[in-house]
Amino acid sequence: MLRQQSFLATRRGKYTLALLCAIAFLDFIDASIVNIALPDIRKDLKFSVQDLQWVLSGYLLTYGGFMLLGGRAADLLGRRRVLVTGTVVFATSSLVGGLSGSAGVLVGARLAQGFGAALMLPAALSLLTTSFKEGPDRYKALGVWGGVAGLASAAGVFLGGVLTEGPGWRWVLFVNPPIAVALLGAIFWLIPGEQRRAPLANFDVMGTVLVTSGMLLLVYALVKAPDQGWGDARTIAQLVGAGVLLVAFLANEQRSRNPLIPLSIFRIRGLAAADATMLIAAAGVISMFFFLTLYMQNVLRYSPLKTGAAYLPFTAGVAVSAGIASQLMAKIGTRPLIVAGAVIGAGGLFDLSRIPVDGSYITDLFPGMMIVSVGLGAMFVAVTTAANAGVPADKAGLAAALVNASQQVGGALGLAIFTAIATARTNHLFAAHAAPAHALTAGFQRALLAEAFFVLATAVIALRTSNTRGEAPQETADEPAAAEPVQV
Repeated sequence: MLRQQSFLATRRGKYTLALLCAIAFLDFIDASIVNIALPDIRKDLKFSVQDLQWVLSGYLLTYGGFMLLGGRAADLLGRRRVLVTGTVVFATSSLVGGLSGSAGVLVGARLAQGFGAALMLPAALSLLTTSFKEGPDRYKALGVWGGVAGLASAAGVFLGGVLTEGPGWRWVLFVNPPIAVALLGAIFWLIPGEQRRAPLANFDVMGTVLVTSGMLLLVYALVKAPDQGWGDARTIAQLVGAGVLLVAFLANEQRSRNPLIPLSIFRIRGLAAADATMLIAAAGVISMFFFLTLYMQNVLRYSPLKTGAAYLPFTAGVAVSAGIASQLMAKIGTRPLIVAGAVIGAGGLFDLSRIPVDGSYITDLFPGMMIVSVGLGAMFVAVTTAANAGVPADKAGLAAALVNASQQVGGALGLAIFTAIATARTNHLFAAHAAPAHALTAGFQRALLAEAFFVLATAVIALRTSNTRGEAPQETADEPAAAEPVQV
């Protein structure tokens, strides 16, 4: 009997993987590419300091808030259909944002961008996990995906600096539409069309409203908490409101004949632990870019371009680490890589927490950043793989949405927590009449040290994840979750 050729070994398979990773890169990079452009945006569009954060937070709000809806819609309505819709929304809103003449229009465009990305990303990841069979093919594909996800944030800072100092801040948005048009052509060429799986009459409208409202309110509360204060009545009310909506959503899903999110997916061994690991790891790592960028620009007085260039070795480290991790997974499994990656990443953050006021890139930033890059590349690849292992094809979009929603909520949570820690330390030193550079640096040090402990905690949580080695799935009777059909 002839052995079937690996899809990844074919030209179409390689093109498909490149397409899906390009979509992921576009979505991930837009969360960070505007960072360095913010001063120019504020000056040009007359943003207030308080409103300027929504150029960043607006994207994260809808990106995280609509992620679960996007993932389940991909499963039920067709992955290519949802991917195309998201790409069109993303491209159109990028064009509107680049042309915007007022602060309100730009924030609205960023909100729409996040919604488009929330449709694109889970559809793309679920296409990857259903196109490449569980085993070596999927491990290699997820290794590339994880490397792209890990380096996109750092690459965004560099490209944002290049574009802002070159043609201007509007080009951090104008670059998206032509790329999106090329991606749309590739989608129609490489991704086969699908029939809609579920009649719209059976769509769980109540579940959709509850989970989307709950996620939006949760991310909004986390984004606003540093400004409002964690003990502020508004923050508490928002967090409680989000909790009530999400509890009501779970109750609705248990009773619904056609749930938006079948809770049986959490019976897949290790899936919940993998999502929790991603959430805590993202909280500890993603805000690192925020603090290091502020440190380089406000303390070391780096230009936007020099700040972006400082991340280039980091992106290379993530890519190399992700590639090595994808090869090691087949031998030792995902769990040891997650644990090792967390410990290494925590060590790098601890090293960065000692940055001095008169720091040098070579001696004070480069070593810690490279250590973090090694841990981050291994950890994110292994967590993404563990969070999608054993998931049946009809729930691949949901699994992809869960792990990516965990990353987005974790990022918002981390930024809220660690910004509060840094601000408290800096304000205390300002009150003691410390020099601005010393006060800022001390705040960054305290935040980075707290991040190190957060990332270290993921090593403990990761012990509950499945230790998949990419074996071909066995069809056994003891896997009820994997065998359950979609209810329509």
